[in-house]
Order: sequence, then structure tokens, then C-alpha cells
Amino acid sequence: MSRLNAREIEPKWQAAWAAAGCFTARRDPARPKYYVLEMFPYPSGRIHMGHVRNYTMGDVVARYKRAQGFNVLHPFGWDAFGLPAENAAMERRVHPEDWTRANIATMKAQMRPLGLSLDWSRELATCDADYVGHQQALFLDMLAAGLVTRKASVVNWDPVDMTVLANEQVENGRGWRSGAVVERRELTQWFFRIADYSEELLAAIDTLKAWPDKVRLMQANWIGKSQGLQFRFEIVGRAEPLEVYTTRPDTLFGASFAAVSPDHPLARALEAESPALATFCAECRRTGTSEEALETAEKRGFDTGLRVVHPLDDTITLPVYVANFILMDYGTGAIFGCPAHDQRDLEFARRYGLAVTAVVSPDGAPFEVGDTAFTDPGRMINSRFLDGLTIEAAKAEVIARIEAAGRGSARTNFRLRDWGISRQRYWGCPIPVLHCPTCGVVPEAKANLPIVLPKDIDFSPGNPLDRHPTWRNAACPACGGAALRETDTMDTFVDSSWYFARFTAPGAATPTDLDDAAYWMNVDQYIGGVEHAILHLLYSRFFARAMIRTGHLPESAAEPFDALFTQGMVTHETYAMPGEGGRTVWLSPDEVIRAEGSATLRATGAAVEIGPSIKMSKSKKNVVDPDDIIAQYGADTARWFVMSDSPPERDVEWTAAGAEAAWRHLQRVWRLTLEARAGGAGTPEAAHALDRATHRAIADVTAGIEGFAFNKAVAKLYEFANAVARSEAGAEARAAAMRVMAQLLSPMTPHLAEEMWAALGGAGLVVDAPWPVADPALLQCDTLTLPVQVNGKKRGDIEVPAGADRAAIEALVMADETVRRWLDGAAPKKLVVVPGRIVNVVL
Repeated sequence: MSRLNAREIEPKWQAAWAAAGCFTARRDPARPKYYVLEMFPYPSGRIHMGHVRNYTMGDVVARYKRAQGFNVLHPFGWDAFGLPAENAAMERRVHPEDWTRANIATMKAQMRPLGLSLDWSRELATCDADYVGHQQALFLDMLAAGLVTRKASVVNWDPVDMTVLANEQVENGRGWRSGAVVERRELTQWFFRIADYSEELLAAIDTLKAWPDKVRLMQANWIGKSQGLQFRFEIVGRAEPLEVYTTRPDTLFGASFAAVSPDHPLARALEAESPALATFCAECRRTGTSEEALETAEKRGFDTGLRVVHPLDDTITLPVYVANFILMDYGTGAIFGCPAHDQRDLEFARRYGLAVTAVVSPDGAPFEVGDTAFTDPGRMINSRFLDGLTIEAAKAEVIARIEAAGRGSARTNFRLRDWGISRQRYWGCPIPVLHCPTCGVVPEAKANLPIVLPKDIDFSPGNPLDRHPTWRNAACPACGGAALRETDTMDTFVDSSWYFARFTAPGAATPTDLDDAAYWMNVDQYIGGVEHAILHLLYSRFFARAMIRTGHLPESAAEPFDALFTQGMVTHETYAMPGEGGRTVWLSPDEVIRAEGSATLRATGAAVEIGPSIKMSKSKKNVVDPDDIIAQYGADTARWFVMSDSPPERDVEWTAAGAEAAWRHLQRVWRLTLEARAGGAGTPEAAHALDRATHRAIADVTAGIEGFAFNKAVAKLYEFANAVARSEAGAEARAAAMRVMAQLLSPMTPHLAEEMWAALGGAGLVVDAPWPVADPALLQCDTLTLPVQVNGKKRGDIEVPAGADRAAIEALVMADETVRRWLDGAAPKKLVVVPGRIVNVVL
């Protein structure tokens, strides 16, 4: 019996699909559309099994929906700009574009053998001049619509690389590439006005019913709506008051200090008068600007000597500090500290010997705070007219009194801030504006787009575009005089915030074609990693609204992703050996011989330490290359394994044994295919039983794919294969069952399915065959299996007709040989029948 040869059949069927144009998407108003999309990758060099799992999930959905009669759009592209390419340029002395294009070619060559149903005619890379030009056109339209602004902002500044760093690029207060101590610096930056959409973006989360709950919660928390009080502290001896926003006005009588950010205007004014304060603020600015960085930093402050008047009691004054844990871009950049009920404030107060007065207790009784702030619900204490009130009632009372006194008002705040898109880097989309000494900041004329990057570039530290001898020089579109181009490039999150819309018409002369967008949008199923659950998705939601406002998307596309699935990772053991100087030397799986409970180095036989199974990582070398798996087993084996071993939202551990087991099963299915063409007539009863098993498999596999429970669908296909193997049906019935098997396997193992379909005489390509539909009548069981207990202990099972009444079941029980043996000629004391569930014989 011939063994299935993946090296032969997989290229053959891929060529057949390409020749037939199976996956080329075209608008067809006569058919319902279905748009499935995986988050596109950064072209870092090579794909790994994590990529294979992600793209296989999307492919299963795309092929299944195609079989159901949908007109499927399943495109692919590359998130091609980014700082890693500049790093490579510096380290390897290659141009970022050359490095990026080479990586795209390599990764695409790796993906092709997987047999993914992608419409490669729509492929794009965000560094393509065409994509750059349309993104710049979008920027200009958003600028004209008032969605873009330019303002001063505090940023992370790397003084060696001379660039702004995202919070994620600041590690222990240092730049991730240069190692330099990062500074907080105020720069003029370009921003998208996403904060204007805070309320809308938050409210719309409730409509995203097909998104994971955890992602919706993460989005809501990031937007961070809070309702509180904005009020004024009068500063003793100064005319300007200190504005403070708080969500806990109920705790005002527990206040023991006020504090401002080192970047607050008051702090900057006082720096000029105090060298010691200036030194302190400079030290504070040498930390990241993220909330996480400030939360974990040691709480430090500088007493300015100023005092503020308590807004509810003019006889009380509080000291004013500059504190390192306060962000300027949340609220007003100033707080009042209530140490008993805020952990940061408590740590600060303990350090500087400030009072800690509890004003909320669990039950309204006297209460003191130790090392942990009390933040649970309770009743007010030590708060005069508030004593005994609940927290919410106390909030309302304080707000009412502050408003009546004219010292503040209720305020709704959002954590979400405008999106700063300026990056002082070369490898990104240039921001299309010019700086004219006569006209000021001037948008570039659309006729001059795209503004492309110069090829000849110097990659020493700093922004290479600032140093280019000619690129900056241009004519002002307004007056025609000499002007300078903006040298900041866009944050790469911009590139990925609208690519899904461009895929609907990648050849359009404008960013989108509204007719195509109206037909294909929204993305019906979006698939990607949970690490993008906040910023990428939030920015994309904003961008969709901006594109509607500027005429590039229909109103219906405000929420661009109808359904979202966040897949788990593919993990693998790590292998390591001690190296010189005590460093760890990581080993790749192909360097190691794995045995039960141990591992050795293939080259020398030396013992190797086996580490935990973690996400595949180039740094840990625990990466399995798909090329190796495809060469050994074929693409279908890789696809089957990543779908079979774990629920798709959870991590799956790649093992060599698991891959071999998957390969053996697919070989078994092929043998069943060949065997189905032989054999006798069989019996009608066997054919009927196999028909029932076939329709049960159709129902179960369909439910598994629809519910994104691919591992359950795979399990049902294992069961179906077992049913076929056990069946005594004739060749015709077995062949019919295996043709259905081919259809059910087609989304997961498409090459094997095509080979099976052809061998069994299926018409055309199985990829074009309609999805089988289960016959409800064949899903109904003729008989039921009931467990039989004797005196409460199970002693066997009996088969009874599905519609049997109690009397019929009792008769069958009394005739059962096992029951008769236990009765030993005596009559039962009682016979308990629970229809459809169990029978209990009481002796």
C-alpha cells in the first residue's frame, strides 16, 4: 500500500489552486462576503511555528467559509517600518529597506509551502511608496479635519541616540539600544486627537460582543473613564491657585500634603529660584514616563516650602511637594495626598513623616492604617459633617459644598491621552508637512505625494533625516519660497491602524475605494496575539472613525473588526549549557538529542539542561523552523498538530513526538482512503450505521469550527476515522464516508483532502465543493445505552429503543442476563427506572 508523499502532493495541489485562481477575491454582490484577517507580521527574518498556528487558524476559517458559499477575502501584508531595521542597518551595514525586503522574501518563501488560502495579489508592505503616499494623504485629510495637532509634550528622550523612546523601549531607566540614562524632555510633537473620541470609544466597547471579555476590559481600563472633582487649592502667598483633580473627594479630610509633577508649571517656575529643586527635578526626569515606571520607582519628593489652604477649612494648610510619582499628562499634574487610602501616598508620607489619618473604616468605627492603605468600601470617620456616610454619599456631599463655594466642580476625566506619533527616526513614513519661515507649518500638496525617504543616509546616532544634505530642502506649497521638510516620521502603529481598509482595494488611486470598502468591510474575523489587545486595536478603532470623517470609509465601518480571536502561543522546551565566564549558552532543538528525562549535546554527548517550555524565542533558541517540519513531514502535519493539541486560545507545546503522531494519523487516513475503494458489498445495517457516524461527524466538526474550538473538531475527526476503520460497510458506503472526510479535513489539511477527493472520484477540487450539511434525521439515535445498577453499583449496560416507555424498559432489564444472574431466580424488591438516564435494581 503506497504511503502518502507530502513532498509530491503539496506542491501539486498548490499549483492547481493557483491555476484555478481559487483564492483571488473579487466583488460579487450575488454572494455574501466574508473577510478574515490575521494581524500582519513584522518581517524580522524567519517565521516559526507560532506564525504557523496563527495563519492556520485564519486559513481554517477562510476555507470553511468559502465552502459554505461565502465570497472570502483573505489578504496578507507586512508591517515593514520600525526601529529594528535601523538597528540592523547600524549593526550589519545594510540599508533598512534592503534588510526588510530580504526578510519579506525569506518569510514569504517559508509561508508559501503551508498552502494558505491567501489572495497574494493584494499583498502590501507598509514601506511601499504607494502605501506611504496614501498614508500621507490620510494624514493631510485628518489635519484638515482638525484630527491632528502639534503641541509640546513630555517624552522619553535618549540623549545618545537623540530620539524619543516609547515606554516599552526604556529598560531600568535606560535606552534599550544605547544604554544611556533616559531623560524626560518636553518636545513639540505631532498628535492624533484620539482623546476627543474617549467617550465614543468607551461606549462602543459594549457593542463588541464577539471580542474576548478580557480584551474589552483592557480597552476600557486603558481609556479609563473616571468621575470626580476638579477644585482649586489657594496657595499661601501666591496669586495663582493649584488645580487638582481627584476621584476621591470623600477623603479630603485625610489630606496631609499636596504634590505636583516635576513637569508641572509650578515646579518649573520654582526651579528657577532653587538650584536644589532644579537638581531634584532633573533626577526625576531621568526616569520613564510610564505609569508602571513611576509606580515601581522609590517614592521621592522635594518640599517646596509652599503651603495650600484646605478647600473645606480655611484654618488648615498643607505642605506642597514636587514628587517623582506624579504624571503631568493625567488630570492636572497635581494631587492631594491622602496616605491612609492610597498606597503611593502612604509610602510617601511614611518616608517624610507626614500624618496618616484614616477617614474611611470598614464599619464606621475608629480605625488605623499600618503598611497597607485601606481602599475597600466603608463608612466615613474623622471627617466632621461626613461622618457615618458611605463613600459615594460623602463624594456627592463634598462636590456639592465645593461647587457651592465656587472652588471647583464635578468633572469626568479619561485616562486616554492624544496619540503622539512623532518619531525622530529614519525608517518610517515621513510626516508630510513643511516649515516655512514665511507661512509657518504648511501641509504638503497632495500632488507631491508620496514623500519618500532618501536612499543615501548616515546611520550614526540621532535622526538621519536631520543630517541629510538635501532631503529637507523643498519649496513651500503656499508661497513657493524655501522651506524645510518635517524630519519626524510616524509611529509605526499608524501603519497598522488602517491596513485592513487598504486591503479592500489595494490598487485604488485613493487610500480606499468606497464601493469596495462598503462591500468588504467590516473584517468579519480578526485573529492575532493578545499583546496587541490595547494599543493596536484602540488606534485602529480611532482610525476607522477618522477615515469615516474624512470620507474614506462608510459609516458602518466605525468598529472595523466584528469578531476578534486572540490565539495562544506555541511553546517549546529550552536547552542550555554553561559557557565561559558563567554565561548561559542556549541550544536549538536540532543541536540536542532528547531522551526520556534527559538531553545531550548531539555533537559531543555532553549533558544538556532542560528548561521549561516557553514561547518560542530567537534569544533562547527554542524555535522550531517550519521548513524543517515541512521537509520531514509535510505542511499538513504541521497544520494538523497546531490545531489538535490544545484549545486555540491557550498555549500549545510543540514536541517531536506530537508531530510524529500527527503524521502517523494522516497516513492512517490515507490508508483508509485507499481501502475504501476495495471490499465487498457489506450489509445495509453497517452502511446505515456508517451514514449515521458520517452525519454526526459533519455536525460536530461544523460546530467545532464555528465555535473556534478547532481542537474539538480535530478530536471528532479522529473519532470519525475510527468509525470508518471499524465499519463493515461495503466499498460504496465507505467511499462516500471518506469523501465527506476529505471535505471535513479540507480546512485543516487541504493537500491531503485534495488527494483523497481525487482518489475517491470527487468532482473537481475539494476546495470548491460545498460544505456538507448534516441530516437532522440521521442525528437522532434509534437506541439509548442505559447503565444498570444493582443495589446502587453499576453492573452493566443495556440497549433500549429511544422511545421505549417505562414498562418496555423494565421488561428489557428483567430479560438481561447480567441482571438475571444477580437476581438468582428471586424477584427484585424494587425496580427504579429514570427514563433516558439509568436503571437501578434493588434486591
